[in-house]
Amino acid sequence: MHSLELYDYTLPRERIAQEPLRNRVDARLMLINRARGTIDHHHVRDLPELLRAEDSLVLNNSRVVPARLVGYRTRTEGRWQGLYLRSDPTTGVWELLTKTRGSLQSGETITLQDRDARDGGQLEVIGRDDEGHLFVRPMLESVQHDDALAGDKVSPTQWLERFGRVPIPPYIRDGRMVDADLVNYQTVFASEREEDKASVAAPTAGLHFTDTLLNQIAKGQTAIDEVTLHVGIGTFRPIEVDDIDLHAMHQEWGRIDEATCRSIQERRAAGGRCVAVGTTSVRVLESSAAANSGTLQEWTGATDLFIKPPYKFAAVDALMTNFHLPKSSLLVLVSAFAGRDLIMRAYQEAIQAEYRFFSYGDAMLIV
Repeated sequence: MHSLELYDYTLPRERIAQEPLRNRVDARLMLINRARGTIDHHHVRDLPELLRAEDSLVLNNSRVVPARLVGYRTRTEGRWQGLYLRSDPTTGVWELLTKTRGSLQSGETITLQDRDARDGGQLEVIGRDDEGHLFVRPMLESVQHDDALAGDKVSPTQWLERFGRVPIPPYIRDGRMVDADLVNYQTVFASEREEDKASVAAPTAGLHFTDTLLNQIAKGQTAIDEVTLHVGIGTFRPIEVDDIDLHAMHQEWGRIDEATCRSIQERRAAGGRCVAVGTTSVRVLESSAAANSGTLQEWTGATDLFIKPPYKFAAVDALMTNFHLPKSSLLVLVSAFAGRDLIMRAYQEAIQAEYRFFSYGDAMLIV
């Protein structure tokens, strides 16, 4: 049995960052050397000195959409909220995670409200699946008066940008969004989203970067490469089994192109490292390698790869990542990369040194 209790720790509530630092690069950066078993303390702004000219820094360029929807049942005026998960581009039907009082009936409508609590478009209820996820169809006729959405076809991301809120994790302000989150909870290099796919949570290790820092890293000759992994709702879900070998990992959609694979391979062949920024980048890189007999090659698809000890990494040589929740699949992944004992020692040292934890918190670089 691979016990989940091995990945537990006690975190004082005041160590959970509620806001990001004004300057992203001022976040602290714990440097963990796996070979030496050492822990040192730096800041994110020190990355240009910590990276090598031969390295490839790999970023997840997925863009977060404001996926949390708020409104009311049109007929009863009962409050409603939901989280957009995905859509079917063929049928135009959306899949939502939702909790509401009463039982939503097929054919009834939900009226959405924008971030200023003004009534907007409507969603028609189609039904639910076995997991309780709600299926709805946006009613185009309900937004014809809206200049930003008027037209014969409106994409899900256009609706979300108009009516959605940033899905802030529950440990930040109890999940309450503020206007600043629209910028703060997005990486400066975010670009990729599809009509039916996007991230519902930020790849948080990437939140530490600024354009200036990226330019400094590039001037040092480190390659900056990008992959895409659209972060799903499963990132918020805890492991709910005592034996982690029985945990079913959620699926997320990812992509790495041929040019990126070639850049990383050339750097590694020259003695450089593939430095993944965030566990989401790790999942893309290792999913590509797993699908191609251990070799990094162009890859696109859904991955449910669960990285846990004693996983053998094929593509990633170093990892920059935030501090993760106890008993989470992300903490298990980091432990597989650096060794559980070293990681748990690092977490205890971070608590004692008053590091800031989770999405808006500090980071570590594991080499």
